[in-house]
Amino acid sequence: MLSNIRLKFFGLRQRYNFGFIRLLLVFIYVIAMLLIIFSYLGGSAMNDMEEIELDKDTVDVINNINPPQHFKADRKDFVNQVEENEVFNPRDKDNLVVAENSWINKVPDKIKETVPGREDGKFVAIGDWNGDFRNTDFKQDTSIPEKVRAFEAGFVDGLGEKGGGVHLSAKDRELAQETKKRWAFNKVASDQISLWRSLTDKRLSKCQSIEYDDDLPTASVIIIFNNEALSALLRTVWSVLDRTEPNLLHEIILVDDASNQTEITDILPSYIKYRFPTKVGMVRTATQQGLIRARLAGAKVASGDVLVFLDSHCEATKGWYEPMAQRIKDDNTVVQIPRIDGIDATSISYYGSGGTDVQVGGFTWSGHFTWESQPRQIRETRKVTDPARTATMAGGLFAMDRKFFFHVGAYDEGMAGWGGENLEMSFRIWRCGGSMEIHPCSHVGHIFRDFHPYFIPEDSHGINSVRMAEVWMDDYKRFYYMHRQDLLGKNVGDLTERFQLKERLQCKSFRWFLDNVYSHKFILDEDAIAWGRIRNKKEDQHDICFDHLQRDQAGKKVQYVLGEYPCHNFLGDSQYFTLSELGELRNEYMCATASTDYGKSNKVQMVACPIDGARLGEWELNRLGQIFNKKKNLCISSGERGAGEELSLEECDNVPNQTWHWEFYGNKFQHFKLSVP
Repeated sequence: MLSNIRLKFFGLRQRYNFGFIRLLLVFIYVIAMLLIIFSYLGGSAMNDMEEIELDKDTVDVINNINPPQHFKADRKDFVNQVEENEVFNPRDKDNLVVAENSWINKVPDKIKETVPGREDGKFVAIGDWNGDFRNTDFKQDTSIPEKVRAFEAGFVDGLGEKGGGVHLSAKDRELAQETKKRWAFNKVASDQISLWRSLTDKRLSKCQSIEYDDDLPTASVIIIFNNEALSALLRTVWSVLDRTEPNLLHEIILVDDASNQTEITDILPSYIKYRFPTKVGMVRTATQQGLIRARLAGAKVASGDVLVFLDSHCEATKGWYEPMAQRIKDDNTVVQIPRIDGIDATSISYYGSGGTDVQVGGFTWSGHFTWESQPRQIRETRKVTDPARTATMAGGLFAMDRKFFFHVGAYDEGMAGWGGENLEMSFRIWRCGGSMEIHPCSHVGHIFRDFHPYFIPEDSHGINSVRMAEVWMDDYKRFYYMHRQDLLGKNVGDLTERFQLKERLQCKSFRWFLDNVYSHKFILDEDAIAWGRIRNKKEDQHDICFDHLQRDQAGKKVQYVLGEYPCHNFLGDSQYFTLSELGELRNEYMCATASTDYGKSNKVQMVACPIDGARLGEWELNRLGQIFNKKKNLCISSGERGAGEELSLEECDNVPNQTWHWEFYGNKFQHFKLSVP
């Protein structure tokens, strides 16, 4: 009976001998083996990634937990997890009660087969190299995918060492000019410089001699990017790997924010797998989320003690992490910012920030970050190794205790794209129990680009800044809307959660922030004789007002000559000026002074207002409405009253073009308003 087998197939009976069945099974086995070999040798680039496609329920679960180090789903170790009901105890790390959670036990049984592509899943690539391949003859290693070896072949040995720049040939310079329009820096030069070039030690000698504790907190370095030049991104990663003590570097998390250019989608996953150690992993968003949400995605999968956020075109220098880690160990509510050195966008030379003085962060009432010098009394008393207290941060590079990051509100998930998040976080940290410092002994280089070479939602900076102003600036948001009248009343999403956060943390007021953190910030309608639009009236003609004629660059403090323009029907920044009780005729950053650099004509020159105690108090307002310069004994005159004309200083006379009406007068100076017809 075993010599024959009857099979029923579509209603037909056929007889096969057993030998034929054996041949058929052998044939199927051979075909299967060939398919496996073909898949290994010629599969798509995505086969180099370890990918998991998850349905929405699974993604939601994972987004609320912390996976273990390096994202390995087969690891059994436990990680620290900040539960929703856990209380963060500032400055008392010993009392931080942290629940231990097994990540693998929390993953549902809905994990599907590994699939190529970037459909609806969450994709992860993980380094799989043990040791340092650079100590081998790696260029001849044929086990490495050809696309990785082809990419590495473009780098020139010795080029850019010690942070030096690249001098391109005439042909390459022409190509570089074209590529800068796309990448916002010289990608041609970057693609020739070694990914692990050497850098000189940028630290001051006193910084180099500091000894740090042996048990510093570990770092999860998060680097987000969208279509970044691969050479710049990999140079960032290698600089962190090479210049961070292994016991302090917990992991490097790359967050690919839905890139679609070939270097990132094709070469990077293979490079991670075949060149990086297991400390390096990559997650990818299904659609472009923007800086804020992409960083949150990285933070949610991090498990180190400290979150370090870096831009994707940086280079860390020797000893960059220990100074920040020490301060965070000493005070887990302090945010640390490295001293940001410059990397030239054209030559890719690392030129440092130089000097012993540390510039710190400020802000404009228009909602933009500014760099500024510390007040003189601070510069004269601080040691060169002391961290410098800063009111705000630029937002690209900073380190923060992971638990405190989530305790104090992480990022505002209602913000989209880029912009505004740095001031929102700065105000929130200071007001809600934290502080921020720039550490002079930590140096990280950064390529400063002229524009963002990636998509940003329309006016995301303005819309995000409205969320920031509404929640964190209290009544002082009036100054933001002075610059952005068009956004007043705009729907920017639900702010309930952020107001609840402010209430839950019992955050201090913005007035407290101005008094205690940023006390030299000029407030346009306080301590003032008069403020607002400065109007000159003439019968049968339109009113003319002081106007900076779009020459004012706020925090950049570039000098210009003050002009006049028909008065707007709203109080906007170009026509908002103040006469302070100290006799300064000014706006937010610029003070008026009499200038004689224009031949016979005296102009009203706007120069940077000093913050070190010296004052340009040379102006008075008299009962005739004249604005009088005490140094020159001259009065401001409206001149020809034309749009775009410049104001002049003339001999004082009781004439209409020297009579100015201010929009508002301080309580102590109402008599000026009453005296002027």
